[in-house]
Amino acid sequence: MNNLQSYIVLAACLFSIGFAVVVTKKNLVLMLMGAELMLNAVNINFVAFSKFDSVPEQGQVFSIFIMLIAAAEIAVALAIILKIREHYQSVNPDELTSLKN
Repeated sequence: MNNLQSYIVLAACLFSIGFAVVVTKKNLVLMLMGAELMLNAVNINFVAFSKFDSVPEQGQVFSIFIMLIAAAEIAVALAIILKIREHYQSVNPDELTSLKN
């Protein structure tokens, strides 16, 4: 995998799978996992572009920031999902009708 196109195709496949999971799943935890897949696809793009850039540290620094944001997102989102499950006894977004008001 020495050319940029291979990395972009891999990232596009990961992003597509993550987007499909977010759109089709009926479980908040699985939707969160799909969002993480999309963030990992973005990380692959940043690192791939940094490999072919004159200043390779830029993409890698952005990738580290995305990993930090993803870790914070997981911590906050899982806490919210656990509170929702405790209150509604379900993590199915279709059953959470009182949140719509």
